[in-house]
Amino acid sequence: MRGIATNTAISRRTFVAGALATVGTSTARAAVTDASGRAISAPKKVARVFPAGPPAAILLYTLAPDLLLGWPRANRPEECAYMLPDLCARPEVGRITGRGNTANLESVLALKPDLILDVGSTSTTFVSLAERVQQQTGIPYALLDGRFDAIPATYRKLGELISRQDEGEKFARYADDTLKTINGRTAAIAPSNRPRVYYARGPRGLITGLGGSITPAARAD
Repeated sequence: MRGIATNTAISRRTFVAGALATVGTSTARAAVTDASGRAISAPKKVARVFPAGPPAAILLYTLAPDLLLGWPRANRPEECAYMLPDLCARPEVGRITGRGNTANLESVLALKPDLILDVGSTSTTFVSLAERVQQQTGIPYALLDGRFDAIPATYRKLGELISRQDEGEKFARYADDTLKTINGRTAAIAPSNRPRVYYARGPRGLITGLGGSITPAARAD
């Protein structure tokens, strides 16, 4: 389970500045509903997205890397070996959610994002966080479902939010076909005959990911 950013207090002057900056962005289009059912009034053209945590950064990197403002944590050289060099080198911007959150709202406002993206649990705890950050910054804050079996729907929703429905649908179909293939192949194997897998996560691989938990899919850091 992720933590919640505690440094969310901003001055009246900063709030007003953020609200005015938001008004100056592209005209808002019809509201898009995020995975929690909240109406998100994202601008017609989304050009800058702040990832609230690592799962959001990775999801955006796969679909629309050009929109990614930076990473919650600077990538290590060994990680960059598997990524586009110019994208991997983008700056560390901190994070709003998760353990050791490092981004306060003033630093988020300074980056002038068109959208804040969070991927993970859509429980009331995180809906409350999204509402609070959105109210204090004036920046649309979308919360998407981080469950493994929700990947197709999450890609479609992200495509809708950033006005890239065709790309979102392409990724969604690929994810859907992959899940169907895996489930089809394993369905014929009795649970007792299936290989057992230990899932380790975290920067050092010392954290256990539990089966059925949202943590391995969406709350790793």
